[in-house]
Amino acid sequence: MPPSVTRFAPSPTGHLHLGHAYSGLFAERAAKADGGRFLLRIEDIDGTRCRPEFIAAIEDDLAWLGLDWELPVRRQSEHMEEYRHALSRLQEEDLVYPCFCTRKEILAEIASSAGAPHARGQGPEGPLYPGTCRAMDVEERGAHIASGAPFALRIDMARARARARTELLGEPLTWIDRDAGEQIAAPQIFGDAVLARKDTPTSYHLSAVLDDHAQGINLVTRGDDLRSAAHLHRLLQALLELDVPEYRFHGLLTGPDGQRLAKRDNPATLQNLRSEGHSPADVIAMTGINETGIDETGINETGINEP
Repeated sequence: MPPSVTRFAPSPTGHLHLGHAYSGLFAERAAKADGGRFLLRIEDIDGTRCRPEFIAAIEDDLAWLGLDWELPVRRQSEHMEEYRHALSRLQEEDLVYPCFCTRKEILAEIASSAGAPHARGQGPEGPLYPGTCRAMDVEERGAHIASGAPFALRIDMARARARARTELLGEPLTWIDRDAGEQIAAPQIFGDAVLARKDTPTSYHLSAVLDDHAQGINLVTRGDDLRSAAHLHRLLQALLELDVPEYRFHGLLTGPDGQRLAKRDNPATLQNLRSEGHSPADVIAMTGINETGIDETGINETGINEP
């Protein structure tokens, strides 16, 4: 097995907290465990929430913690043309379609079809899209687009899965979880997921698989909350003929309420901890990560590992 190439890929929408520190340390130590490489990626496709000052703060916090990454740092905002090209390929193969439904309209459609099988579906990102725009004819789609109406580009999951099965001669798509072994991909749990929007030629899912391929990532480390994403990403890798990395998932640090740490809840940031006089060693101890970041034993509500 070649040395691991991992990455930590935060979004610059705020300051890093202990959960981010844990994830970054986990990725770096997974790479160092076998003499591999650790990379940093800035996922800044959200032009309304991402800010340059947060990019600088992220790099400063990680360096303060003692993490060392290769240069240059990949910033997604500098690679929109790559995402646009991949999206065009999926469009040319008729694997995506424009959806003009608002979230309110989608929920209303689901509510009005309470007896239908699709109405009972719940995916990792919420209720499964009922397919309202999937059968819209070309003329109607063109009229909506010409009117300037906002839209999302959704993957036609049934068509995409059929294409992947055909190209693999009927074999199921699989991916490797280094802890749990071979997994059979089940991208249908996402339904017709959004891959891009009118003014942004990518989504987290599309850009993540393209970036991992471009950076030569062969081990994706993520929190357990993103475990399900590997199923959809494996399908996109097959459709776009991308390299397939292996995966490792780690537990999530939680707050006193038992909920995972999240920026929206304003948890203690590394900036705050630093200003209070905590050292890098203090913060690393707070995350509960061990020396290798590999053999975890469980994280309690304070973020401290306990046997």
